[in-house]
Amino acid sequence: MRVRRLLAGALVAGTVLAPAAPAGAVPDRPQIVVTDGVTQPVFDYTQAIREQLTVESAVDSDGDGRRDRVAVRVIRPAETERGLKVPVIFQPSPYYAGLNDVPNHDDVDRGAGTRRAAPPTADRAAESIIFAGYLDNYFVPRGYAVVFADSLGSGGSEGCPTSGAPNETLGMKAVVDWLNGRAKGFAADGSDKKATWSTGKTGMIGVSYNGTLPNAVASTGVKGLETIVPIAAISSWYDYYRANGGVVAPGTFQGEDLDVLARAVLTRQNPEVCSALMDDIEAKQDRVTGDYSPYWHERNYLKDVDKVRASVLLVHGLNDWNVKTKHAGQWWDALAARNVPRKIWLHQGNHTDPFNVRRAEWLSTLHRWFDFWLHKIDNGIMRTPMADVETAPGTWRTSRTWPVPGTLPTPLFFGGAADSRPGTLNRLPLGIGKQQSFVDDPAQTAEQLVDGEGAADPNRLAYLSTPLDRATRLSGTARVTVRATVDGPAPFLTALLVDYGPGERFAGIVRLTETDCIGPGIPEDPGCFAKRAYVTENTPWKIVSRGWLDVRNRHSPSVTEPIDGDRAYTFSWDLQPQDHIFAAGHRIGIVVIATDRDYTLRYPAGTRVGLSLGVSHAILPLSHA
Repeated sequence: MRVRRLLAGALVAGTVLAPAAPAGAVPDRPQIVVTDGVTQPVFDYTQAIREQLTVESAVDSDGDGRRDRVAVRVIRPAETERGLKVPVIFQPSPYYAGLNDVPNHDDVDRGAGTRRAAPPTADRAAESIIFAGYLDNYFVPRGYAVVFADSLGSGGSEGCPTSGAPNETLGMKAVVDWLNGRAKGFAADGSDKKATWSTGKTGMIGVSYNGTLPNAVASTGVKGLETIVPIAAISSWYDYYRANGGVVAPGTFQGEDLDVLARAVLTRQNPEVCSALMDDIEAKQDRVTGDYSPYWHERNYLKDVDKVRASVLLVHGLNDWNVKTKHAGQWWDALAARNVPRKIWLHQGNHTDPFNVRRAEWLSTLHRWFDFWLHKIDNGIMRTPMADVETAPGTWRTSRTWPVPGTLPTPLFFGGAADSRPGTLNRLPLGIGKQQSFVDDPAQTAEQLVDGEGAADPNRLAYLSTPLDRATRLSGTARVTVRATVDGPAPFLTALLVDYGPGERFAGIVRLTETDCIGPGIPEDPGCFAKRAYVTENTPWKIVSRGWLDVRNRHSPSVTEPIDGDRAYTFSWDLQPQDHIFAAGHRIGIVVIATDRDYTLRYPAGTRVGLSLGVSHAILPLSHA
């Protein structure tokens, strides 16, 4: 999984200062200073205490007969040695020690021989997180401790990495327990180490894997974890490496799987002690059927969402095809169903920290969020709109919830054209009894197959609305249902939701030469970070969302059933959640293909898909923009 480098009390608003001590008196205990509802940077970062220790977990995942110990690093104000107690911002990660160079699986091209997949790219290795970022520079002066910990099996921690199994959750939970006096900590000399300076109130934060671990720990209901900020985070590992019964890769990492990632982060000393477990992961992840199984179920945090007692500030990029938006959407829905205190930021970026896309607003929001939940300062953050959504690069809208109010599930039926040119999307079922077909060509990418708005193409079926008479907003999760025959080796059906019409659209994020300093620093960590900016380009269309189904799992992602190529079946599957505005004059398109070359396994060409018109349709969550 690619991971962007994480550049990443008082009870009332007003100013709270320690009173002046009379001459000759012992100075009063240092205090947090609050102005206008937020903590002020009054503690000297250059004098902050930095310490390393280990924390004992409740699990022995490497089987050596002793509980795994977690490597922990702490930065806290020097005043914590004089009685100041502070809350903690905790960022866990398996990436602090970098990544091993592990090749991906070479079975992506099924039935066409084997190939050796390329190892993770240099860009990916460059994104591994070290002890750096903005959290310490910004928050330590404001009266917080910042804690970093190596996930089990990585860096200085013991145990074995497992790509999301319960041992990793318990490893990071142990740190929260230690901060609350419930777990043992040890200094380098083996003596006891206690967090006497901690209030126990902890917030976890991170991007990608680093944000997934907060989801995992929150799902245990551990006391003291007051809030989490999962950014581009996984909510169920099955949905990271699979989709609706099929083996589906994270974007740009064809052939990666649970075992590849586990081996990549296995950077502990004596990694050979985990060899058998790595082999076990490779066998049990099942790249043959792609079925959901108990092995995947234990890596599904949704099953324990009823235990979540922490508030959640959820952040995700709408153009993130690595940790796809389903992770945010289903976690958000589950939290909403249980009335968990929450907010959501959806930005136009890809797999990145909002620090890179909206820096000033993000720091302000995160500051107020942590002050409210960890220092218990009533600064009004929970009375602001619940959802902040960037509907186009630089255009932000707020709403009281998400998906946005007024969104209605809108059925659009597939109607045919006179030949293999694109058909129509209609409010009424037209063309019942007729059929269109296409032939799978796994050599073509989805982008190649959606190109040509009005052109005939034997390797896809496309259905387009009439030009929209007004801007229309899609907010939430689309679903496609088709009645179809599938005859051939490829077991996939892929639906692509396309915005046909010219527009200035997100194309990436660029690092600028200009920097800004968001807090004090030291020579090794000056607290200054390069600014970032969106790259946009004007394009004639955009793939807004996509979704995949292994047709052998038409009834359940857990059960593979054979397909008779001469028989029609009803197939239904979800697309990735999205928030997107289709401009007036644009057309909404649904393009149906089989193999999605950059995501699904690739079987030999030639599978023929025959789709029944009229009954086949999409349900889109739409409202007027």
